[in-house]
Amino acid sequence: MSGRYLSFAEREEIALCRARKVGVREIARRLGRAPSTISREIRRNGSTRTYDVEYRATVAQWHAERRARRPKMAKLAANQQLREYVQPRLAGQVRHPDGTLVAGPQTAPWKGRNKPHRQDRRWTTSWSPEQVSHRLKVDFPEDDTMRISHEAIYQALFIQGRGALKRELVACLRTGRALRVPRARARQKAVGHVTPEVLISARPAEAEDRAVPGHWEGDLIIGTGRSAIGTLVERTTRFTLLLHLPRMEGYGTQERVKNGPALAGRGAEAVRDAITKEITGLPEQLRRSLTWDRGTELAQHAQLRIDTGLLVYFADPHSPWQRGTNENTNGLLRQYFPKGTDLSRWDAEELAAVAFALNTRPRKTLGWKTPAEAFSEHLNLLLNSSVATTL
Repeated sequence: MSGRYLSFAEREEIALCRARKVGVREIARRLGRAPSTISREIRRNGSTRTYDVEYRATVAQWHAERRARRPKMAKLAANQQLREYVQPRLAGQVRHPDGTLVAGPQTAPWKGRNKPHRQDRRWTTSWSPEQVSHRLKVDFPEDDTMRISHEAIYQALFIQGRGALKRELVACLRTGRALRVPRARARQKAVGHVTPEVLISARPAEAEDRAVPGHWEGDLIIGTGRSAIGTLVERTTRFTLLLHLPRMEGYGTQERVKNGPALAGRGAEAVRDAITKEITGLPEQLRRSLTWDRGTELAQHAQLRIDTGLLVYFADPHSPWQRGTNENTNGLLRQYFPKGTDLSRWDAEELAAVAFALNTRPRKTLGWKTPAEAFSEHLNLLLNSSVATTL
């Protein structure tokens, strides 16, 4: 039998078994319940008028119905001393060791949203609810009324109507979230486009040792306003291609359409088209595979493979070293495209100029050759071998 709550008939059976000195495990087996459920029921709803715990079905049912009554007053609302302990530790002012206040930065009033982006936050003591909950046991070891779980504190902050704590105190939490994000939802990531067939473990071994050219790594570098630039780096020669991802028509003027194209220019269709435009100008032998991170901007990798013949593979989660060449190149590109800047202002010609500057910079790993020189050598070898084969 599933479910948390016991019926009156089950409580009668428990009382009968207890009178016969039947053990908890045997009672649980008869009722089809977990032993912990039975022991908890006896401990919570049993009568303690005598030296031993007496369990009676009617008394247990009364206790259970009393506890189930709703609404209940929140513990923080009913206990002023507890509330006066919790609130200053969540949102109290920062002080010097001698007790004097530290003003901290001037911040705008809370607007009911998450913590401000790229702006100062209010300085507070910012104990976590878990820290507050466990510290109560240290500061009040003998006072059972000074107890509260961290979940109850979170509910007092996030659930409207629980009272006791002001809603704006959520801004004092480390995350600064205005709404709670359940763990299950936080783990849900749009990775449906990543199937076992396209994991990096399925990538040909020749791509790993860099002996054969034509294996690429790719990613996006992100700027403000959802702007982005695509980067493609050849693993053997470190030759770099930059993808121009301009704004689409209607960006900033029309409302976003659900399941519609990403008007910011970094959606799956835009990235697919940009890669196709750049990669199809290369010989087939120089477009063997592409390794990407798990971003949804490459959700249309199947169509990309059809259009270009490029095999696409995705790195493992949180494993940037599997695309180390691309990550290093993106770091070099930040010299030209710093974080926190609008990347949509650069046109295709300007991106090509930056790529040229990067490709004509000598590299130690290439024996001080430039990526352009190394790439040209491989390209000439391919052209000469194809001419010899034709003759």
